[in-house]
Parts: sequence; C-alpha cells; structure tokens
Amino acid sequence: MSAPNTPTVGATETPSPSNDLPGTVTRVDVRGPRFVAWITTAVLAAAIVVASFSPVVAGIVLALQAVVFAIGAALGPHRGPYGRVFRALVVPRLTPVTETEPVAPLRFAQTVGFVFAAVGAIAMLAGVVAVGFVAAGFALFAALLNAAFGFCLGCTIYPLVLRLRPAH
Repeated sequence: MSAPNTPTVGATETPSPSNDLPGTVTRVDVRGPRFVAWITTAVLAAAIVVASFSPVVAGIVLALQAVVFAIGAALGPHRGPYGRVFRALVVPRLTPVTETEPVAPLRFAQTVGFVFAAVGAIAMLAGVVAVGFVAAGFALFAALLNAAFGFCLGCTIYPLVLRLRPAH
C-alpha cells in the first residue's frame, strides 16, 4: 500500500494532485505514523496501569488521548499533536522520505482509536472500570501493532468499510 516518493515539505508531506484542495496532504512519510503509534502505545499503557489504582485519572488520560485521536481524524495524522512532534523533532534527524502512505486510511484509524479511547474514558469516569480496561486494551493492541510491526489495523479495515458504503 506504500509507494516510493520524493521528499517534500518537512520531508513528511506530499502535496495533493491539482484536483484536490490546495494544501491538502494525501500521503505522509511512513515513519510518522509509527512514531505516533509509539507515543500512543505509551499513553494507553500508562492509562491502563493507572486505572488499577485510580480509574478517574485513567479516564482523564484516555479523554486526552481521545482528543489527540479526534484531531488526527479531523485534520490528518501529520497535523495532530504527536505528528507535529515528529515533524519538529524527529524529521530533521532523518534521511529523506523514500516511502509514503495515504492519509485517508490513517484518518479512519484515528477515528477508530477515538471511539475506543472515548468509550474507555467515559467508562472509567462512570466507574465501569472493566469496560474501560477492555476499550483501552483494544486501542492499545492496535497502537502496539502499528508501532512494533508497522501493521495498521484501522488501515487494513478501511477498504472493507469503503465497500460497505452505499454507492452515490
């Protein structure tokens, strides 16, 4: 699903073809989403550990992560908080981009992450800790798959969801 590409703005973004909105990014450096997934993995693991002694604090951490997911889903992973950290602190130390991936599946994956983090946050804050653990655990599993193995579960599901959408 990835294709070679030449370096672009900040070595992480590929401008869209002329038929898209100006400034729209359609592809990103594959290293960015993996970096984002490592931070997400750490945050979700911390929330799960904290939940064992303070579900309210875990709920707050999950709510903050849900906001991060929402930003990534709405604006694209390169514009989310962790993507900005990647561009500002990591990209200057990297070799030029050699492989990119499309943004649309990543935005879908961020949306799925948002749903699980939001459910986890609401459950933790409502005192339904078991549901919070399960929701956070699913999000953690998906983030870890991407971080450690480069396998984006949401990106894999994305084409299947597109097939289920009604034709226009």
